[in-house]
Amino acid sequence: MAAKNLQSIRGIHDGLVTEVRLWQRVEAAARKTFGRYAFSEVRLPILEPSELFVRSIGEATDIVSKEMYAFTDQGGDHICLRPEGTAGATRAYLQAGLTRSGTQRWFYIGPMFRRERPQKGRLRQFQQIGVEMFGAQGPLEDAEILAMAHAFLSELNISGLQLEINSLGCAACRPAYHDALMGYLHARTDHLCATCNDRMNTNPMRILDCKNTQCQTQLDDVPEMVKHLCNDCEQHFSGLKSGLQALDVPYQINARIVRGLDYYNRTAFEIVTDQLGAQGTVLAGGRYDGLVSQLGGPPTAAIGFAAGLERLGMLLAEQDASHADTGLVEIAVVAIGESVLQYSMQRAAQLRNDGFNVVHCGGGNAKRQFKTADREGARFVVIIGEDEMRQGCVSLKTMATGKQQQVSNKDLNAAINLEQ
Repeated sequence: MAAKNLQSIRGIHDGLVTEVRLWQRVEAAARKTFGRYAFSEVRLPILEPSELFVRSIGEATDIVSKEMYAFTDQGGDHICLRPEGTAGATRAYLQAGLTRSGTQRWFYIGPMFRRERPQKGRLRQFQQIGVEMFGAQGPLEDAEILAMAHAFLSELNISGLQLEINSLGCAACRPAYHDALMGYLHARTDHLCATCNDRMNTNPMRILDCKNTQCQTQLDDVPEMVKHLCNDCEQHFSGLKSGLQALDVPYQINARIVRGLDYYNRTAFEIVTDQLGAQGTVLAGGRYDGLVSQLGGPPTAAIGFAAGLERLGMLLAEQDASHADTGLVEIAVVAIGESVLQYSMQRAAQLRNDGFNVVHCGGGNAKRQFKTADREGARFVVIIGEDEMRQGCVSLKTMATGKQQQVSNKDLNAAINLEQ
């Protein structure tokens, strides 16, 4: 098939070299930061039982009803491509019998799948970093999780981010709020979009999160959950705010944060930016104290969050494009003459063994080899001709300055390190 006839699936994105380098920076920052908070990496399957998400997320949610890639396989099993990570992590926690093993602190990195409308930073297959903490009893744990999220993004030096928090209450205080909210919304049904009218009967709190401008104008005086909290939820929310202040984590309250999944309660949060258009959330999460018991386990307090690699990569690319090639080709080896070709390959191999990232330019025409070194973005060029081979040395060129010097093989590593 001719290349011009090949088409990619809409919303499925190739992560090519430059973008993957940015993702690797994000992943490295995640592993470094989460490790300091005693979180360990887990690897979870991409395929999960469809019923897992029906039971956990909720059948009426957009994810299950419209976006999930679900199918029946050849053996008659109902399975799906995971649309999010928390439900699968909870299943793994239960199946591994860890409910009596104390607090579990996990993070994972990998693809998720949702059939939603592709837009800037949002794809049908997207890469995600997720964090889950099972056994997170109170607001202190919430504050530390949010501090960890803040530290993770601070490690990436991304500016213009804002942490927003809210409380979604609990089973004790939500019913009264639900009545107040429904009374307010029923008086405005004619002015709400079709999606919001559908949500009136399934998940009315999601209406607060509608991006339709006309709907937002109808919500100026809508009742807020934070003003209808029971004593326990009020104390929890106050403890969270005090913890964030103690840890010097800046935040603001956003009473419109509701999260899209049924299992969230109490603490909900988002870290947002104005650099990605209307869909400006780069990290989001909350507390889900009822999910473990909902899936058949004992009552277990839990909290987590997720961040999209594509969105974070876009922010890095926009704010710090100079890092795109960092850490790749450090040294290019140029062989002048066929007689030194094998020797130059041995020198390249030795440099790799010494810990450098090296590309051998292949021998042959010297001008072509130097063009290769330049195209690869090499910081140094090691030039080897017959004289260098006989004398046990190389010519070392520093590309940034144009400086060229003759260096013995035994002093080469030190000379390179000195020039960096």
